[in-house]
Amino acid sequence: MAERVALIDYGAGNLHSVHNALKAAGAPDIAVSADPDIVRNADRIVLPGVGAFAACMGGLAAIPGMIDALEARVLGDRVPFLGICVGMQLLATRGVEHGVHAGLGWIPGEVRLIEAAPGIKVPHMGWNDVVPEAGAPLIAHGEAYFLHSYHFVAADESHVAARTDHGGPVTAAVARDNIIGVQFHPEKSQAYGLDLLRRFLDWSWP
Repeated sequence: MAERVALIDYGAGNLHSVHNALKAAGAPDIAVSADPDIVRNADRIVLPGVGAFAACMGGLAAIPGMIDALEARVLGDRVPFLGICVGMQLLATRGVEHGVHAGLGWIPGEVRLIEAAPGIKVPHMGWNDVVPEAGAPLIAHGEAYFLHSYHFVAADESHVAARTDHGGPVTAAVARDNIIGVQFHPEKSQAYGLDLLRRFLDWSWP
């Protein structure tokens, strides 16, 4: 299991709940930090996110050296990375919430408003099925808690790790190499979420 988990504090995540969930899942050492040096020495990295795409990306970019440290550790050293909710959406090439805004670009795609069928409410809020794709890492079939109005449209379908249904298919998780992002909130998903976090803490790459 991971020795040190860096939980990124950039003013846009439900840090207390995510920290408690990681602890309950068995993480022995969790550093809630905005320090790029902590990121550079972490065995696992978790990027939460609540709010609008542009505000979250702006908050991350406002921390001197943070994006460089993330790219060095995640893309360079290939340590396991988990993005949660907007933290997952920031992996995209861009988001189109209140204008067009560049994301991290680690998984090609675009974050767009959910276009649900008539009678289906947006935001997508509450418990819903998570259906993993064959061979997807970490993701199991089950129910998780969602709260979002925008969703990740991957440029390459092979990067979609799981889907849910909300008036049509909606990306529930994306994955690429050592990077995984989930649209749902594992910290609010009870046993299902804790099981996912346990698998993430045990995940080795390659």
